[in-house]
Amino acid sequence: MNIKANTKWYAFVPNLVTTLNLLCGATALFFAFHHNISIAFILMIAGAFFDFADGMLARLLKVSGEVGKQLDSLADLVTFGVLPAAMVFSAQQSILDAQMTDNSHYSVMHWIYLLSPLFIVALSALRLAKFNIDTRQSNSFIGLPTPANALFFASLSYSIFASNSLIGNLADNNLLLFILTIVFSLLLVTPLPMFSLKFSNLSVKSNLIRYVFLLLALLIILFFKTDAISVVILLYIFISFLSARTHKLLK
Repeated sequence: MNIKANTKWYAFVPNLVTTLNLLCGATALFFAFHHNISIAFILMIAGAFFDFADGMLARLLKVSGEVGKQLDSLADLVTFGVLPAAMVFSAQQSILDAQMTDNSHYSVMHWIYLLSPLFIVALSALRLAKFNIDTRQSNSFIGLPTPANALFFASLSYSIFASNSLIGNLADNNLLLFILTIVFSLLLVTPLPMFSLKFSNLSVKSNLIRYVFLLLALLIILFFKTDAISVVILLYIFISFLSARTHKLLK
């Protein structure tokens, strides 16, 4: 916090909300490692709510500062970096254990599958560090935002553990989950422009991409239901890529 912010008795409120984000992520880790993905998923969503609320409160109360900025990144690393990695680890372990016999042991490839979620942790940390010093990302993003990446893997892991899940049945494969882990981790630090859902006004012309995305996302939610979040994140990446290519060609 800066000196001016410290003179306000309520300056602690945004940081308190950020801490709730951190505690949601830390608590969810326990459930993720015990294969209780549904509770871990709920806690991640709660963390995402607190992550949104702390910035809004800081702007509303005009008490933003460096401490809050750094605390926010630390909380995000736990909730949107370490937690999704733990969920993917549990999913990989569950798939492997279903294939194992009583006398079999993990092979080198099996350990590669199990340890691959560490890419999510490492590149999420790099992504958050770059975001803190990149002034170009105030109204849009460069690379996949860590909350979007986390929600993708949380939804995917939930689908894998769920019964009668279309997405879960498709993703119930160690190699595919490994490939998705590497690709999405790289997307965190790839210089791909991605749009933000922040509305500066309600104009259709200036927010066309956002309105199109929200409409398609609603249709996906109605069709896929519990599997929807992972598909919505894929849609977000596709529209961002398409928008970036279109903008480049029009230059």
